Amino acid sequence: MAGASKQARRVKVLNANWVPGTDQDDGRFEIMVVTEDDQHHYAAPSPASMTALAALIRPETVLVWDPADRTLIAANLVGRMPWTEPDQ
Repeated sequence: MAGASKQARRVKVLNANWVPGTDQDDGRFEIMVVTEDDQHHYAAPSPASMTALAALIRPETVLVWDPADRTLIAANLVGRMPWTEPDQ
């Protein structure tokens, strides 16, 4: 796919954990990304970033993790890319 490294793979599973903070603290999030090649990747987005990420995740969204620069790519937000079709 354009703009991504050769290591970029579709996300098969995305899990999130929330660890609560103290009364005045938002806590922290930890995500685990499992790609189609069964590799596990981890990140710790801020609560604000996690809110944005959760808003992007819909059934039609295709997620791709690029470990080369630790980038999560969200495709098909509007329209469809040819590489996101199931037979590609």
